[in-house]
Amino acid sequence: MTVAHDGLPPLRDVIRKHDLIARKSLGQNFLLDLNLTGRIARAAGPLPGATVIEVGPGPGGLTRALLSEGATRVVAIERDSRAIAALQEVADHYPGRLTIIEGDALDFDPAPYLGDGPVRVVANLPYNIATPLLIGWLEVDPWPPFYDRLVLMFQREVAERIVARPETKDYGRLSILAQWRTQPKILFDIAPSAFVPPPKVTSSVVEFVPRPSPAPCDRRILGRVAEAAFGQRRKMLRQSLKSLTADPLPLLEAANIAPTDRAEDIPVDGFVRLARLYETMNDKQE
Repeated sequence: MTVAHDGLPPLRDVIRKHDLIARKSLGQNFLLDLNLTGRIARAAGPLPGATVIEVGPGPGGLTRALLSEGATRVVAIERDSRAIAALQEVADHYPGRLTIIEGDALDFDPAPYLGDGPVRVVANLPYNIATPLLIGWLEVDPWPPFYDRLVLMFQREVAERIVARPETKDYGRLSILAQWRTQPKILFDIAPSAFVPPPKVTSSVVEFVPRPSPAPCDRRILGRVAEAAFGQRRKMLRQSLKSLTADPLPLLEAANIAPTDRAEDIPVDGFVRLARLYETMNDKQE
C-alpha cells in the first residue's frame, strides 16, 4: 500500500476506503494536496505547544498537516459521521494528540479543550457555515479572545469582503466586524482544481490577528448599525439609518458624519462612533 510522507495512506485511498464522497449539503470540498495542507498549517505560525481547533476536517488532510507540523493537540469538530473512522486512524497514528468531536461547530464550546499554551483556529471551512462561524469568533466575549490567531479558508469573494477598505464595492458589515477587532489579511489563494470535487470559485486563506485593545463598543449594536447602513447602501445615511432610528440626523451630527455620506464612505472607527452614540442616546431615552 502506498503511504504519504507522514506515514499514513494517501487521502484518495482514505476517501475510497471510507466512502467519503463529498456532500454538497454539508458544504464539503476536500483538499487533497498535502503540499497545500502543509502550507496552511505553516501559515498558522509555530505550532509546538499550541492547541489547534479545526472545523470540518473531513478525511483529515489538514488535520494530518497540523499534527505533522508539530501541533501539541488538535481538536477536530466534524459533523459528518462517515469521517469519524478516518479521523480515528489519524488519532491512532498520533497518540494522545487528536481529539475528535462529532457535532455541529456552530454549537461547539471550546472552553473545556483549552490548554495552557496558545490556541489557534485553523480550518478549511465548509462554505455553507463559514460566515456564521467567523462572526461567532469575532463577537466572542471577553476580549482578547481564547485564540491568538485564526487561519481560515473562504471563497475568494468572502475573503475580499473581509479585508475590503472603505469606498469599495466589497466593503460592508463583514468588513467592519472583522477589522474592528482583528487585523485580517489574505495570505494566498487556492485554485478550484486542488479540491475534490472542485468548487466553481477560487478559495483564499485569510489570517486574523486579534487586536489587543479594539475601540470599546457593544458588538451587537455595532452589527445593527452596520446592517442598517448597508441594508440600503446606495442611499445616504440620513435615509438608510431610518430603519434604526426615526430621525438619524442628531445621531449623525453627534458622530461628526455628514448625513449625505453613504455607508461605504464611513471607516470602521466611524461605525464604532455611531454605535456608541446610538447606545448612549437610547439609554437617555429609556
